[in-house]
Amino acid sequence: MEKKTVVAEKSAPAQALLESVELELLRAPALAPLSPLPLEVLVPEARQQTPAVGQRATRPDGRLHGLGQTKFIDDFYLPGMLFAKIKRAGVASARIVSIDTKEAEAMPGVVAVLTGAEIPCNSFGPSLKDQPVLADTRVFHAGDGVAAVAAVTEQIAAEAIEKIKVEYEMLTPVLDPLESLKLETPGLHAPNPNIYGHKVIKKGDIAKGFAESDHIFERTFRTQMVEHVPLEPHASVATWDANGRVTIYSTLGRITLGRSDVARTLGIPMSRVRMISTIVGGNFGGKNEITTEPVVALLSKKTGRPVKCLFTRPDEFISSTTRHPLIMDYKTGVSKEGKILARQIRLVLDGGAYCSWSETTLGKACILSAGPYNIENLYAEAFVVYTNKTMTGAMRGFGAPQVCFAYESQMDDIATALKIDPMEIRLLNAFTNGSLSPTGQTLHSVVVKETLIQAAQRFGWNGAPS
Repeated sequence: MEKKTVVAEKSAPAQALLESVELELLRAPALAPLSPLPLEVLVPEARQQTPAVGQRATRPDGRLHGLGQTKFIDDFYLPGMLFAKIKRAGVASARIVSIDTKEAEAMPGVVAVLTGAEIPCNSFGPSLKDQPVLADTRVFHAGDGVAAVAAVTEQIAAEAIEKIKVEYEMLTPVLDPLESLKLETPGLHAPNPNIYGHKVIKKGDIAKGFAESDHIFERTFRTQMVEHVPLEPHASVATWDANGRVTIYSTLGRITLGRSDVARTLGIPMSRVRMISTIVGGNFGGKNEITTEPVVALLSKKTGRPVKCLFTRPDEFISSTTRHPLIMDYKTGVSKEGKILARQIRLVLDGGAYCSWSETTLGKACILSAGPYNIENLYAEAFVVYTNKTMTGAMRGFGAPQVCFAYESQMDDIATALKIDPMEIRLLNAFTNGSLSPTGQTLHSVVVKETLIQAAQRFGWNGAPS
């Protein structure tokens, strides 16, 4: 006999009561009401100390560094790895007539030799593509690489590059940036001119400003080339897989830019280049572009084995980028009280053999060259030129430290001549909230004067306001 399930239907009043109870439950307060935390988080006022400032903070990598257990790139070893060395030109300006690698190739332990003629696209650079991986027709500075060797040990590789014979047609080098500034087109990098960057900033009426000045001060300031000297030199390791993809371990700081440049020089898509940034033992801007990466990649492909290249300290000094030397002409007109009425500036940046980050440095130096001072009448002009010297590029500040040295030195000169306290003349001219920068930007949250006063008081400067 078939069983039937009978479901009793609720009466209308019962159904309405049930819905009413459910609705009240939904409206009921939470069983555990929210209670405030014992410590209220306060939002600090602008420029005031936050709870984190002044507190101890543990670096996540500090323990390994302190114990000497951090693995830097020179601690890497891949099975079957070879070691590469790069032969430097040793001359500032020359045409390459021939490169003889036979004696190096015949040495026991040497697995491969590479020259610039073998590089698929022998040019790179963050802005202008004017820098070769290995020079193949022309040498522009003594640190140019002209050939590379991969061998079973670093010692054999170092001995092998001494066996490579390069015949040069010597050319007269241009070493003075002011001489380079005068040279007509074509310049060192024919058909391009020697001046490859130029910027002008104008504000107000410079002639009127000087005419109204009670005193005019003129002086030329110069800065020198500076090397970053990181504890860890430039280095990279390359290895290829069976599908034609290269993996490069590198000390680069700008890994994506490096990947793009490597793909360009190797003539392969970026999708076939994998770059891994290792723990960097010092950068300071000096590891912003490729150096050894294309060389080890091509030697690795040529030999079928992983290849490592580590710069020596001499390599760092003659082949990596340095801080730009600047020649800075300053002419400043002031009132009797020391108020700046006009300032005219000319900057000449020594760009060395290749552009690198010179265009960025040129712009920042020119914009910042007037200093943190209200100047109604300003004319600043900047040039960057090629010379046959070690190339210049990124270094902390990008042109700011050089011009800071110049304009602050002149402020001291003016203060001394007018018998005004150096602190007083700076407070008289310094930016405040709402000041306009040389390029017309309205400045906000400006605390130049407050910072000067506080620093002077703590330092015990006699001229500091009480």
